[in-house]
Amino acid sequence: MKKQLIEFCRSIGIEYVGIVSSEKYNDLKDFLEIRLEKGFSNIFEKGSIEKAIDPKLALEDAESVIVCLFPYYCGNAEDANLSKYAYGLDYHKIIQNKLDAIGIYLKENILGFEYKVFADNGPLNERYLAYKAGLGFLGINGHFITDRYGSYVFIGYIINNYPFETDKPQNRTCYKCFSCVEKCPGQCIMGDFTINPLMCRSYITQKKGELSEKEIEILKKHTLIWGCDVCQDVCPHNKKIQETKLKEFRQNLKYKLEYEELKQISNKEFLRRYRDRAFSWRGKEVLMRNYKLINGLPADD
Repeated sequence: MKKQLIEFCRSIGIEYVGIVSSEKYNDLKDFLEIRLEKGFSNIFEKGSIEKAIDPKLALEDAESVIVCLFPYYCGNAEDANLSKYAYGLDYHKIIQNKLDAIGIYLKENILGFEYKVFADNGPLNERYLAYKAGLGFLGINGHFITDRYGSYVFIGYIINNYPFETDKPQNRTCYKCFSCVEKCPGQCIMGDFTINPLMCRSYITQKKGELSEKEIEILKKHTLIWGCDVCQDVCPHNKKIQETKLKEFRQNLKYKLEYEELKQISNKEFLRRYRDRAFSWRGKEVLMRNYKLINGLPADD
């Protein structure tokens, strides 16, 4: 059945698919506990450590986890003020649709098949799953890296009750050149595969409310008003990579938001115009705040 799964995935444009066991990930537990002790967690990280290491807490009779990668790189835009992952339409919906298609296919072909799909909204650690599925390797900047598309990939997974044959992880890491450590605006990359997310510029661009002086200092080190690509831009694994073949990530690209547009439209109109974009959920006020701080505009402008 695994062969049929892989063939179906390829038929809908998914090049990378692997299988992980549904047994508890105790090696991940140790890593997460160390992170927690260091205070390296943020409001976007969901649930407890137990939920993050045990697929059976999400699906009681889980037997395996199907892991898929979705490359999104479409080249660089010189005047962009949005992160590369936000150029295209909202990846959550695209990945959800692809994973649902896989689930429906398997349900039609496996008696009693049950599953749950997750697209950046589940309890398990996606990058760990992709590593365990043998789809690539981990970098010291916290990103998951592939040979063909570098670290510009989204990850989705399906917890299910079929015992697919599992894959083996690759026994390697990144080059450890430490360019990401040196260039990170918030110095949040520790160099030992741990990240302090509270000092990550991408996290700061999404944070609501008033920013601290330190956060403003980090924000002003780059021109992106949403996200941060510095650690990926400087990574040697992201040189000479291929652009995505998924048409969903090549269409309706938007590299930049204009301040005058944000200023003139209501939040309701903003959500109407950009409801299908990954940055829309935060509303326009956070984006306007970031733009003003980065470009030295008065707060009451």
